[in-house]
Amino acid sequence: MKRLGLLAAIICAAQMAQATGPAVSERPVQRGGNVVQKPLVSQPSGSIAQPAQSAEQEQARERGGLLQSLRPLFRSKKVEGEGRAAKRALRKGAVCGDLSIQGEAIGKVPGRIRGCGVTDAVRVRSVSGVGLSQSSVMDCTTASALKTWLEQSAKPALARKGGGLKTLRVAAHYACRTRNNQKGAKISEHGKGRAIDISGFKLADGSEVTVLRGWNARGSSKALRRMHRDACGPFGTVLGPNADRFHRDHFHFDTARYRSGSYCR
Repeated sequence: MKRLGLLAAIICAAQMAQATGPAVSERPVQRGGNVVQKPLVSQPSGSIAQPAQSAEQEQARERGGLLQSLRPLFRSKKVEGEGRAAKRALRKGAVCGDLSIQGEAIGKVPGRIRGCGVTDAVRVRSVSGVGLSQSSVMDCTTASALKTWLEQSAKPALARKGGGLKTLRVAAHYACRTRNNQKGAKISEHGKGRAIDISGFKLADGSEVTVLRGWNARGSSKALRRMHRDACGPFGTVLGPNADRFHRDHFHFDTARYRSGSYCR
């Protein structure tokens, strides 16, 4: 009888424990391994139980967090250093008091005949990030006009072609000569460092748009005509394929000014 009473008490206690549920839960046993089960701390109602972390895991997490927090610091110092070096290089190569115009100041360029020469000449190799196919001698007024035209017209006109404008193909810059090399003609603006001739536009993908082939071509006519039109203003004289037989293959830009306004053909 005593045994029967003890058995009934055990059964009753088991039923009560099943009704109330366990105070703690156990982790699932990993398959195929001998894993020691560790109880999880019971969570308040509505929360999700999180597995306990070992001391090694906690230390690794802290080290990782420290490295993550230091990484932007190291990166920013490197980037700042590169930025400062780039700015120093730009300042070193800047002419005409403009970081966007890169080259070297060469001062006075004497002319071999009367009417030629430049007082304060610069030799320009790039303007607004666009290279010149040959370093070009001009005065700062012409270099600044070239910058305005590049930023407001040439670069936007070619932005969607071949990755954008990379290099201007320069056909002529300073040269002590007469207009169109004609005997007896007036001294060209090229002979005064106030002109530049551009025959083509090299793009970032290596392709090139030329004035000769592209002026009437379906894929480039619109861009070329826009660049020709927009040059009228920054430059005092703008000549292109429709001007005369001397300009069929290039644009002539110069900064001569007239009382009647810009001369554009």
